[in-house]
Amino acid sequence: MRVTARTWDWVGRSFLVLVLIFLYLPIFVLALMSFNESVLYELPIRGTFKWYVELAGNDRLITAGLNSLWVALANTVIATTLGTMAAFAFARYKFRGRTILQLLLFPPITIPWLIIGTSMLIMFFWTGIGRGLHAMLLGHVALSLPYVIVVVGARLASFGPELEEAAASLGATPLQRFLRVSVPLMAPGIVAASLFAFAVSFDQFVISYFLAPPGVSTLPVEIYSAIRKGFTPEVNAISTIVIVISMGLLLLFARFSRFGGER
Repeated sequence: MRVTARTWDWVGRSFLVLVLIFLYLPIFVLALMSFNESVLYELPIRGTFKWYVELAGNDRLITAGLNSLWVALANTVIATTLGTMAAFAFARYKFRGRTILQLLLFPPITIPWLIIGTSMLIMFFWTGIGRGLHAMLLGHVALSLPYVIVVVGARLASFGPELEEAAASLGATPLQRFLRVSVPLMAPGIVAASLFAFAVSFDQFVISYFLAPPGVSTLPVEIYSAIRKGFTPEVNAISTIVIVISMGLLLLFARFSRFGGER
């Protein structure tokens, strides 16, 4: 029996639909249960905003969420800035040890975060840095930098130095060439890298768990503690809020950018 192109197209579309259902169904259930009055998730669902009201009075979850947001935003700014400069140096300059340094970017991505978290905890105590939000920020920046360098580096590889050289021939200084020529061309890669950096930091559990001092935690750590001590639908509520904000920002970014090509 001959399989037609239309059959393969149907199979591909069906597989894509199944993958999307697999990815989004748990999120939909979580959001739905945040409006369920029952603590034990009994059916049928009885709609209520009770858990959102109680979330407003849950200082631990709100403080943990604000800690995650602060660390993620600071990490995004620092990692994106340093990573962009490093990617530009790798792409435009030749220096001794360049290839080795580029190869060393990949182990932090492949090494389990449990090992990295343990090594950072030992090193920070040995150097006197200790534990705290500052230590978490350092750890998050170290984890985010390889992602930023790889993403921005891929964007730099898509165009050569010709425009920068043309600007130099017209009298532009190195700083002017970088700010007026290179940065606008790198902008899509910088934005994508900053989103990666924010996601890696905000979702980071292992590093935050190892480096958080007693009484201070981030949202992933607080959710983990809540699950251990007794899960409450308030976690569903704050998770739903994070999902709505994240997807809203992503859709906004997709709306005002050439996401996936020309319109």
